[in-house]
Amino acid sequence: MMLLGGQPLKLCDIAAIASGERVRLAPDAIGRMEASRRVVRKAAEERLPVYGINTGFGKLCGVKIPCEDIERLQLNLVRSHACGIGRPLSAGETRAMVALRANTLALGYSGVRPAVAEALCEMLNRGVHPVIPEKGSVGASGDLAPLAHLALCAIGEGEAVYRGERVPGGVALVRAGIEPLKLEAKEGLALLNGTQALTAVGALALWRAHRLAGIADLGGALSLKALLGTPVAFDPRIHAARPHAGQAVVAARLRDLLEESDVAPDRRTAPARVQDAYSLRCMPQVHGAVRGALEFARATVEIESGSATDNPLVFPESGDVLSGGNFHGAPLALGFDTAAIALTTLASITERRIDRLVNPDLNQGLPAFLAAHPGVGSGFMIAHVAAVSLLAESKVLAHPASVDNLPTSGGQEDHVSMGMTAALKLRQIVENGEAIAAIELLTASQALHFRAPFEAGRELGRVLEAVRAIAPPSRDDRPLSRDIEAVAAAVREGRFDEWAMPETLPSPAEVMQ
Repeated sequence: MMLLGGQPLKLCDIAAIASGERVRLAPDAIGRMEASRRVVRKAAEERLPVYGINTGFGKLCGVKIPCEDIERLQLNLVRSHACGIGRPLSAGETRAMVALRANTLALGYSGVRPAVAEALCEMLNRGVHPVIPEKGSVGASGDLAPLAHLALCAIGEGEAVYRGERVPGGVALVRAGIEPLKLEAKEGLALLNGTQALTAVGALALWRAHRLAGIADLGGALSLKALLGTPVAFDPRIHAARPHAGQAVVAARLRDLLEESDVAPDRRTAPARVQDAYSLRCMPQVHGAVRGALEFARATVEIESGSATDNPLVFPESGDVLSGGNFHGAPLALGFDTAAIALTTLASITERRIDRLVNPDLNQGLPAFLAAHPGVGSGFMIAHVAAVSLLAESKVLAHPASVDNLPTSGGQEDHVSMGMTAALKLRQIVENGEAIAAIELLTASQALHFRAPFEAGRELGRVLEAVRAIAPPSRDDRPLSRDIEAVAAAVREGRFDEWAMPETLPSPAEVMQ
């Protein structure tokens, strides 16, 4: 069971919660929350105007709310803001979102009762997953619409998925034995104001993206061998002369993968090259830069996971309730857009290697399109076309969402982050990248089938065996769609993590143990 006390959460922690890890409010969080709650109660009693406690919201912040309407104000806020649209977030994304919200409340800056965070923890532990539409947030003032759907379920309204069945939120809570929350002053606002929806979606996409970066190294190593390439470009002296950390990591990884690996000299049908094409020779530089961009995004998410992102914030030491803008998703939007561009670059260099494997003008004597009987068969011709199609979509999606802005709330919220859009685009680019990576693994495996006999080496040989266990080499044309989907699913499930992520992050399965 993971304790939530407002601490920064690592990507592996978020992924573990998404996969089913149970959570509990940390004991030291309760005192902090109770202290800030006393400040809120005092502000409500003294009737001084304090945003979100006894005023309206957004453009209506100048409207003073009578004492008898304070609880109604919070209830109306939740109901009115539940304007999400589109498909629901996945169960994993929903779980991550609920946990992230509980964790930020545990910091004690939100002015809510501990019971609010405890209710969110109980929803997670008992499998009550709010139905949260994925669209409708502009990423400031936080993820208002998605978080409203979370809060709606917590008060016994809206919808939830419980034990595989989509039911009214109140029904799910009753079946799970959870008492619906009765919102008090500021608690509705504290549940709605924050970046937890876009953080959840983006964090889980980044978790997959780190894995995908490692998969690209595997596919690239297999492709290099199939194309009779040379590992000279991975010499450590080259990378010490340009000491970017990601570049050095990838070069070392490729050296390890290619150790004891060689294509038999008597199978070479073209003279040895002095240097390879960029898509092979520059893997450390390109794959390494991608890793650097992903690290930037990861660090941003992990800071955000332990940050107070609602408004206003309550400081019990001084008794101040201060309005600010921590709900603005700009740091995350920029991080996710950076990751999206990086992963599209990764997909681009991967597609270039796939082309070299199938293109008879470039593939070093391999059969045209890796067909067993070129002409009669088309081999992997359209697998490459599918990769190009996915890459084209990713290029469109890589356009940054964070550079856009459409003012909302009557001009009060006049600059927004579009962070949720950035997170959703990143998720789709990762999915496309997983399929493109699967195509490279399959294509390189097929190419090496035609290079037999050869020595794959210990580690690369095991990677090759794993691919062939899912999809054996094609000896005649067959529909490749299932093969591509099966390998992409294996990538998502972590079945290549032993080789793809040895020096970065553990898999969710390892965290769950």
